[in-house]
Amino acid sequence: MSNSTVPVVTEASYLTLHYRLASQAGDDIISTFKESPATLQFGMGQLAPFLEACLLGLPEGTHTTFELPPEQAFGPRNPELLQRVSRTTLRQNSQLGEEYRVGDLVEFAAPGGGQFAGVVREIDEQGALFDFNHPLAGQQVQFEVKIIGIL
Repeated sequence: MSNSTVPVVTEASYLTLHYRLASQAGDDIISTFKESPATLQFGMGQLAPFLEACLLGLPEGTHTTFELPPEQAFGPRNPELLQRVSRTTLRQNSQLGEEYRVGDLVEFAAPGGGQFAGVVREIDEQGALFDFNHPLAGQQVQFEVKIIGIL
């Protein structure tokens, strides 16, 4: 089989692939390798744009791992996303009597109906300090991919 017949990933590709996203420490965040492969239409938001960018131009059959620095992954940590939340606001956003501990991930209703989540960094009588950065912000991530088929 000559190389010219091997399809490569383009912006219009429909792919079957295995992929794994792992933290700097090597812990799986998501992986399809132990299950059935994922099938996705490129550019439909099923994979983050920064992950799709890695796939462009790869030939069918490729099995490789990308090391993505924070700038190419979930971004650097943003100090402005560390925010104090008052006890009053916490009470309005929580179930009755819910107690928060450092390290808890808490979801808030956003104005306009969405949700956003923050991790409790510290707590005192006045309220809590939340980190609304993505848990993987500021971290290098590994993106392993095995392209099984391209349509």
